[in-house]
Amino acid sequence: MIESKEKKERLGLILGFIGVVCFSLTLPSTRIAVEYFGPTVVGLGRTVIASILVTIVLFIRKEKLPSAKQFKGLIIVALGAVLGFPLLTSWAMESLPVSHGAVEIALLPLATAGFAIIRAGEIPSFKFWIASIVGSMAVIIYAIHLGFGHLQFADMALLAAVIILALSYAEGGRLAQDLGSWQVIAWALVIAAPFFIIPVLLNLSSEMLHVPLKAWMSFIYLAVVSQFLAYVAWYSGLAMGGISKVSQIQYLQPFLMILFAALLLNESITLFTMVTAIIVVFSVILGKNTAVRKVQPMSRDSLPQSSESHKLKSID
Repeated sequence: MIESKEKKERLGLILGFIGVVCFSLTLPSTRIAVEYFGPTVVGLGRTVIASILVTIVLFIRKEKLPSAKQFKGLIIVALGAVLGFPLLTSWAMESLPVSHGAVEIALLPLATAGFAIIRAGEIPSFKFWIASIVGSMAVIIYAIHLGFGHLQFADMALLAAVIILALSYAEGGRLAQDLGSWQVIAWALVIAAPFFIIPVLLNLSSEMLHVPLKAWMSFIYLAVVSQFLAYVAWYSGLAMGGISKVSQIQYLQPFLMILFAALLLNESITLFTMVTAIIVVFSVILGKNTAVRKVQPMSRDSLPQSSESHKLKSID
């Protein structure tokens, strides 16, 4: 039983890592695509395309509709992962370098862990918070050293994106436990996409047909991978490995972003960046091995029941 649980948590960490690698290409891809398509088409258009794909998958698999309670949670996921984060980061990437955005998004794991306490009832241990603080301080020092401390409106957009995405991550991880990992983002896309069609159409132009291939490839990546497939891996990891533990892997994300930015956008990598990355990786290793206690709230189900009511509940 214990071994089975450990295997499940290990698989959750692997899936979480795959999701983080996929997400790490999001800002570089956004930076490339937004130059030619604009923030509205990149931020909302990718959602419309992804929703068409998932609708086909949901229809073929004959997935049942979410319950009313699940629908409320899906709205939170849609506001963060489908609307807020794509649109805010697309707007920010018009004026900020990828490395700048990567540093600020490094705060996402700590924000996710905080929302996990509220939404999923998980209480990380003291050791977990120490690891989180070490990782956060590392990226903050990195930001100050490179001169990223001056907040602009674009910075505020990124910070808002971090907060709203952290909430949707925590809520999505909770929903994935009974709705299914990929179903969470799939239904969130289906719920939100109809509201985005008109804004996207109004921002389309004939000039977009002549943009470079790299822009189209970046946009397609955002629509298919960043907006759907990456979330499948990510939410599966959160559900199997625990929201607080798996969220620690996100400390790797800013440095993976910087690496991809160097490969795709010719941004330089300094020795200080590598040293900071090592510190952050160490905090990830420390944090993922800590115990996380889950609080079970009192409910009617937890109260003593008569044998007859217990039988009825078992039949249900």
